[in-house]
Amino acid sequence: MIEDSQGRKRKRRWLWLALALVLVLLAVSIVPPMVSINRYKSRITGLMSASLGRPVRLSSVEMRLLPTPGFVLTDLTVQEDPVYGSEPILHANTVTASIRLLSLWRGRLEISRISVDEASLNMVRTSEGRWNLDSLFRTAAEKAQPAAGGAEQSRNKRVAPLPYLEATNSRINFKRGAEKLPFSLVGADLSFWQEQPGDWRIRLRGQPARTDLSLDLADTGVLRLEARFQQAPELRLMPIHLELEWREAQLGQLARLVMGSDPGWRGDLTGELQLDGTADAAEVKTRLRATGVHRAEFAPAAPMDFDASCGFLYHFSSRSAESLVCDSPLGDGHIRLAGDLPSNGDRPHLSAELDRIPVAAGLDALRTVRSDFGPGLEAAGSISGKISYAAIAPDVPSQEKPVREERRGRAHSAKAHAAAPGPLTGSLTVLGFQLSGDGLTTPIQATRLMLEPVLLPAQSPAPGSSAANGQMAALEATVSLPAGGPVPLSVTARLALSGYEVAVHGQAGIARARELAHVAGITNAGALDALDGEPLTLDLGAEGPWLSAQSPPSAGNPAVADEVTPDNPAVRPGEAVPAETPASDSLHGTVTLRNANWKAEYLANHVEIAQATLHLSNGEQRWDPITFSYGPVKGTASLNLPSSCEASQPCQPKFEVHFGDLDASALQAAILGAREPGTMLSTLIARFRPSNPSTASVWPRLEGTVTADSLILGPVTLTDATATLRILETGAEITDLDADLLGGHVEGGGTLRTATEQGKPAYTLEGRFEKLSPAEVGELLGLRWAGRTIDADGKIDLSGFTGKDLADSVNGTLHFDWRIGVVAAQESASSDTVEVPQVLAHFDRWTADADIANGTITLKENQVQQGSRKRAVQGALTLGEQPRVSFVVPGVTQAKR
Repeated sequence: MIEDSQGRKRKRRWLWLALALVLVLLAVSIVPPMVSINRYKSRITGLMSASLGRPVRLSSVEMRLLPTPGFVLTDLTVQEDPVYGSEPILHANTVTASIRLLSLWRGRLEISRISVDEASLNMVRTSEGRWNLDSLFRTAAEKAQPAAGGAEQSRNKRVAPLPYLEATNSRINFKRGAEKLPFSLVGADLSFWQEQPGDWRIRLRGQPARTDLSLDLADTGVLRLEARFQQAPELRLMPIHLELEWREAQLGQLARLVMGSDPGWRGDLTGELQLDGTADAAEVKTRLRATGVHRAEFAPAAPMDFDASCGFLYHFSSRSAESLVCDSPLGDGHIRLAGDLPSNGDRPHLSAELDRIPVAAGLDALRTVRSDFGPGLEAAGSISGKISYAAIAPDVPSQEKPVREERRGRAHSAKAHAAAPGPLTGSLTVLGFQLSGDGLTTPIQATRLMLEPVLLPAQSPAPGSSAANGQMAALEATVSLPAGGPVPLSVTARLALSGYEVAVHGQAGIARARELAHVAGITNAGALDALDGEPLTLDLGAEGPWLSAQSPPSAGNPAVADEVTPDNPAVRPGEAVPAETPASDSLHGTVTLRNANWKAEYLANHVEIAQATLHLSNGEQRWDPITFSYGPVKGTASLNLPSSCEASQPCQPKFEVHFGDLDASALQAAILGAREPGTMLSTLIARFRPSNPSTASVWPRLEGTVTADSLILGPVTLTDATATLRILETGAEITDLDADLLGGHVEGGGTLRTATEQGKPAYTLEGRFEKLSPAEVGELLGLRWAGRTIDADGKIDLSGFTGKDLADSVNGTLHFDWRIGVVAAQESASSDTVEVPQVLAHFDRWTADADIANGTITLKENQVQQGSRKRAVQGALTLGEQPRVSFVVPGVTQAKR
C-alpha cells in the first residue's frame, strides 16, 4: 500500500511538471505578441545610452523569451561624441539585447549582451592622436567605480555595467577626423567585454579592404587581434597587452591595399606584433616572414625569403622609439639594425651591421622592386661592414662673422665643405663582386669595392629631414671597368635612402657598350646593333628612386567608386579616385662616336659617320650634330627622338638635314644606284612597303626638313632650297618646297607612292614659279629671251625607275604668264637654228597653257598680245639632256575692240 501511494504521488508530480511546461510554452508563444513593450522604448534607449555613454536611437522594440529573455531592436544608431565628428559610431539594422536575469530579482532591468550582425562601426582618430574609443573606455571606467556614501547609497546610485558587445559579419571603417580613409575591415567579428571591473577584453577577426579599389579579398589575408586593457584615467595610460597577427596575405594584393597600385610583387607574407605596457611606454616585438618573393613576370630559381624580428620601446606621447634592435638572417649572412628614434627635439641615431650578406640577395631585392631589371643577371660576392647614422644639427649662420670670411676663395670653401662631417660614418666592403649573364660575354668584375659615406646636394629637402641643410647622406663607390676602349670606364655609384645616382665616364667599345646598355635596361639600345667603328666616348649620369614609377590604380581605367553608402560618403558613383604620379628614372649626358659606320636594314648602303653626339635629357634622345657621308653625298644632320607625345598627335622622330652644294647626279648615284628595275632603287622603294611586312624591314616614320645651299639639276640649279619631308607607310611626301630658281623663286611639293598597279613607284609634283628671269630661261632653251619676269605654275605625274621610264610616263599641265617680252633665236651658223615667229619678236603679254605628255611640252590655248591685236602660236618643247624648241607661225587675227 505504501509503495502504491508513493507511485501515485510521483505520477502526480510528473503530471504537474508537464502541465507547467505546457503553460510556459503557451506563455512563450502567446504572451509576447500580445504584450506591447514599445512603451518601454525610451527606457531601453536610456538604459543603452547610459551603458555606452553615447546617445542612442532606435525605431522599434520587440520582446524575446527564448533562448534567453531579451529585446530585438530595429534600426539602432549610436551617436558619436561631437568632438570626433557627426557620423554615428555604430549603425545596425537589427540588434539583440539580452537581459540579466539576476537584475530582475532585484527589480532592475539590466542588459548583459548586445549582439549585432552586419553592422557598420566607425573608428576615428583626431589630429591630436586621440581615438573615439578613448571616451567610451573612460565613461565605462567611471561607471565601474563604486558609488560613495555607503552601501545603501551605492545601491541607489548603481549604474548598469557595460554589457558584452559583439558584432558578426560587420564592417569597421577608419577616419582621420572628418576624413574617411579608404581602409576598412570587412567580414569582421568583434567582441568587447569587461572581464571584471576595470579589466576589458577585445577580440577581433576581419579581412582588410579598400573602398576605392576592387581587391581579391581572399588574398589580402586575415587579421586577428587579441587585446586586454586595464582601467586608467586616459586611454594612453591604460596597461595594454596586445597580440596582432596578419596571416595568409599575398604580397601583390597587400601592396595594392597599402599603396593603391600593384607594383608586380608576388609572395606570401605573415606579420606578428606583440605589445605590452602602456601607449606611453610600450614594449613592442614584431616578426615579419616572407616566402617566395619574386616579380610577377618571372619565377626565379631561388625566390627571396626572409625572417626579420624587431624589438623596441615605443613612447606614444613623444612619438619616439628607443632600444630598437632588428635581426634577420639573409642567405649565408646576417643583418642587424640597432638604434634610437627620439622625438623631433632630439637627433636619431641608427646603425646597420652586415655580415657576409650575399650580393645576389641585393640583386634579387632590386629585381623584385624594379620590373625593368634583367632577370637573366647573376651576381656573386658578399657585403660586410657597419654603417652608423647620427643626425647633425642644422647650421645656424652667425650674423657676427667678419666680412673677410665671406670673401674666401672658392677652392678653400669647397675644401672646407668637403671636410664637413656628415650624418653617416663607417663603411661597407664588397668582396669578390661579379655580374654575369643576360648577354654579357665577359663578366663585370671587381675584386674589392668600398662603399663610403658622402654628402650630396638635396633636390627638395623636407623640413626636419636629413637633407634639411641642403644635403643628403649617401654611400659612394667608384670602380674602373675595362670596356674595350683605350681609356677604361670610371663608374661611380651613390646609394641613398630615397634612390640612387650613377655616373659613367670613359670609353667603351661599341659591342661592349651594347651589352652594358642592354643590362641597364636603356630604351632604344638596339640602335647600337647597326653601328661599327671606333670606341664610344661616354659621359653619362642616371638617377631615380628605388621603387619604379607605378601606374595609378587600374591604369587606363581609374579606380571608380561603385556606390554611395554611409561607409563611403566621400566618393560619388562614377567619380575617378585621384592618384599622384610617382617619380621615375632619368638618364642624361652625352655619347660621342667618331669614324663609325651605320647600316640600317632599310638602307641599301652604310652611312659613314665622321662624328656624332647623342644628347640624353628628360627622357629625350637628340643626335646633334651628325657629320655624315652617303657615297659621294656629304652633309650634316640632327635627329630628335621624343620620349612621349600627346595621344592626339603621332609620336615620331624629327630630323634636319643640311647639304652644301649638292649635285643631283651624285645624289642619284648614291641613292638610286643602277638604272634598271631590281637594282638599288627598286630595293629602296620595296622597303617602304614590302610584300611581307612581318619578315622585311620598312622605313620608319620620319618627319623633318631638308636644306641645301645649292641643288644642281642638270642645267638648272636651285639655291637656298628648303623642303619638309615626311616618310609614310605608303611612300613619302614633300611639302613647303622653297628655293631660288632661274633668277626667280619656286614653291611647291610632291608625293611618292610605292604601291601602284604597275609595280613601279609613282610621283606627283607641283610647283608655282614667280619672277623667273627671261634671260636665264631663254639660255636654258637655247634662245635669247628678254623682258619682264615670268610667272608660271604646273603639275606633273610620272612613274618608273629609270630616266627613260620617267620621261615616257610624264603627264601634266603647265601655265605661264609673261608681260612685255622678246623672243629671238641664238646667233649661230648652224643649220638647225630655231625659227621664231615674228609675233614673239616683241609683245605686251603672252599667256599660255600647255600639256605635258610623251616627253614633250606642247602649247595649247595661248595668246600673244601686241597692243590691241592678239595672236596664238604653235610650238613644242622636247625634253632631254638638251631641250629642243620648235615653232609654227600661225595666222593673224584681229582682236575685237
